[in-house]
Amino acid sequence: MLIERIEIFHVAMPLIYPWRTAYGEDASIESLLIKVSSEDQYGWGEATPFAAPCYSPEWAAGIFSMVNQWLAPALVKQEIPSSEVLNQAMAMFKGNHFAKAAVDTAWWSLHSKLQEKPLYQTLGGTRNRVPVGADFGVMDSLDELVEAVGGAVDDGFPRVKLKFRPGWDLAMLEAVRSTFPELTIHIDCNSGYRLEDSSMFQEIDRFHLAMIEQPLQHDDVVDHAKLAQKIETPICLDESINSIDRARQAIEMQSCRWINVKPGRVGGLTQAVAIHDLCQDAGIPCWVGGMLESAVGASFCVALATLDNFTYPPDIFPSSRFYHRDLADPPLVLDTSSDVPHVVVSDDFRKVPEPLPEELEKCCVQRAVFE
Repeated sequence: MLIERIEIFHVAMPLIYPWRTAYGEDASIESLLIKVSSEDQYGWGEATPFAAPCYSPEWAAGIFSMVNQWLAPALVKQEIPSSEVLNQAMAMFKGNHFAKAAVDTAWWSLHSKLQEKPLYQTLGGTRNRVPVGADFGVMDSLDELVEAVGGAVDDGFPRVKLKFRPGWDLAMLEAVRSTFPELTIHIDCNSGYRLEDSSMFQEIDRFHLAMIEQPLQHDDVVDHAKLAQKIETPICLDESINSIDRARQAIEMQSCRWINVKPGRVGGLTQAVAIHDLCQDAGIPCWVGGMLESAVGASFCVALATLDNFTYPPDIFPSSRFYHRDLADPPLVLDTSSDVPHVVVSDDFRKVPEPLPEELEKCCVQRAVFE
């Protein structure tokens, strides 16, 4: 595959309502979309680190500069026959996982088209239906949250994830668990706590959660191993796992019993599949996370979630959950015809989400082209 043209778009996609977590609040989601062309075909990729370096050290304007200044010039006019060669070509640049993920997902999208095979099968996926979970951020009141969770239960969602932060913590969890004693629940701390908070996490054991997602520092595996010895609730690592090496270290140190895999955070689909395979061999179950991407980025999460060791319902949301109109078409929708809401994965390799030109123009902050 000769990379003939790379187009880069930094976009800001307005949300219906702000997304609140332990690290702050976003009124719009800033993302990087990349179009890679070869052999009269093209593929779209996306990575969404948000507007500020709060979830990770990367941010949307920063990864635009990274791709524009370094990655695109290194790749355009190069023969890239495999994802391994692609990642080797980017390996000299340290870190910058979201920037690399935007390029990697675009390569996989184009590769799938050239192979005339749906992406999920190209990755090794074995099922074409993905049951999904329901997520709730910090809300204005506990009553509002309990009502929203009740709606998810009525709709048949198999599990609920709750954002957890100082001031929205044990009282919030008590309100939800007392109302829904049998519901599968886990909390996401977004690295909002430290090992000194161990006693609070010991209190959480009585709520019988499925897991506690990323309780401690965003780049830590050592303190998580110490916390894991003090509590009964399984720890899931998210932000800490940004490479296959970090996943291996976490497994060896027994820092977690679950791993969340986000294509953007780990550097793309190539690394995501490698982490999945490592965890499967080690007996560590995984699940797929999302970053409120457009339907372009969400489609990669869906394809990834079809692999065997992704056993917990993923964070994959219908476009209408966060956006009045998705930047891409077709938007992501949930199939609610069965007991559990799920996403149906298309077997048509041509039926993939692509940005709508008018929406891309409306949301675009800056752009660049290499050919």
